[in-house]
Amino acid sequence: MKCGIIVFPGSNCDQDAFYVMNDIYGVETVFLWHKDPDLKDCDFIILPGGFSYGDYLRTGAIARFSPVMESVISFAKEGGFVLGICNGFQVLCEAHLLPGVLLRNDSQKFSCKNIYIKAETTNSLITSEIPLDKALKIPIAHAEGRYFCDKGTLERLQANDQILFRYCDANAGLTAGSNPNGSLENIAGICNEGRNVFGLMPHPERASDAILGNTDGKFLFDSVMANMLAKA
Repeated sequence: MKCGIIVFPGSNCDQDAFYVMNDIYGVETVFLWHKDPDLKDCDFIILPGGFSYGDYLRTGAIARFSPVMESVISFAKEGGFVLGICNGFQVLCEAHLLPGVLLRNDSQKFSCKNIYIKAETTNSLITSEIPLDKALKIPIAHAEGRYFCDKGTLERLQANDQILFRYCDANAGLTAGSNPNGSLENIAGICNEGRNVFGLMPHPERASDAILGNTDGKFLFDSVMANMLAKA
């Protein structure tokens, strides 16, 4: 297995993602510069969090046109696995690899805190090892994290089991108060119909090392490793 971390100007979680994959899991991991379309034979691509191109215009809207993204789009269309975290999720939506959009938080403010999410399905690369009744404490750090899509898209997401995570309380209850940004139906993460492209707003890479006092994010990466190694 070989993992590639896309680096845009303004990425600030690329080192975190690299550390988790390379140092914690021992996976061969490389950085992929946004101007270079070569994906270096990677099997798993991560678009990390940050503020690509300063979040000018719309979050992810400029990064979507970086040379590397044409390769990422082709890779995904051929069945390659792609994970977008926070800004990476926004870029994947702008690139139409994932449906819907990420809008300004309903508070109209940047939000940086620990929240809880729960997996809604085990039928995905990043959720297969997560108990469906477990609330995961994962940090968020975004101003545009409010997931939205039209009614038809929402119905397809539900029918195809594409909703991967929802914001919840500490007891895994789905409540309005546990929704940190006003996301439609508490949606925190989704996948595409082909189940090979994934996006979520919370940062599991910031909750994957015991030194940080929280390893709930490892449930996602444990799922990735179990599935990728099974395919090797």
